[in-house]
Amino acid sequence: MKTASLTSLCPTIGLAEKSGMASSLASDLKQMRNDLSNYRLRGIFFGACLFLLLGLLTACSSESGKPAETKPEVKGPELITARSAFQKVYVAARGWNQDAKPYRLEAIVTSDGNGQDGKWAEWRGSFASPAAHSEKSYTWSGSAADGAPERGVNPGIEDSYSPSNSSTQVFDMAFLKVDSDQAFATAQKHGGDKILEKDPTTPVFYICDWNHNTNELIWHVIYGPSREAAKLTVMVNASTGEFIRVEK
Repeated sequence: MKTASLTSLCPTIGLAEKSGMASSLASDLKQMRNDLSNYRLRGIFFGACLFLLLGLLTACSSESGKPAETKPEVKGPELITARSAFQKVYVAARGWNQDAKPYRLEAIVTSDGNGQDGKWAEWRGSFASPAAHSEKSYTWSGSAADGAPERGVNPGIEDSYSPSNSSTQVFDMAFLKVDSDQAFATAQKHGGDKILEKDPTTPVFYICDWNHNTNELIWHVIYGPSREAAKLTVMVNASTGEFIRVEK
């Protein structure tokens, strides 16, 4: 014989059980919603952190990929001897006029050096075109001094030329066989060493031109800031390197 369940025998008890189950189910559902909400908030927070982290990594990667900023290099002076400078300005002069010939080559005193090794950062070559009756100078610059010409060869202003002018007699470049450093070595043996011994800061500059009286190319090795204020000027043959005399 079947035994009736406690619920069927006591409806009140059955209702109570059903009510308890419903309450428990509601509580579970509420907890699940709270957990789901927390998971969503955690997911949003985690996603935001991940996005921020990726952004920082990308920024760092972009910065590290950029080349380091470098300041422009400040070039020092380029000091060269007379013959090296002459070759540069001679090419420019021949581009000006095919019959152009030099009549003077000279160093320009700057703060870049002292010329005691036959080298300067600026040299000027003066040329004449007998056919065009004009003259023009070209300056080579390797100077880093304030106010110096642009580096390289810089043309001067064209002017009229008179072949009868004895101070601007043109010469053939083949006569220039002795360089400025060699002329300096010769001048040192004829009084220059004593000048520098007394004052080692004395600049030495050079002028090369044609002596129409003796028909020879001359180096004037000048100890001092200018030709007018020279402490000593020694004449050296620019073709042979021989000492000629001390200028008065």
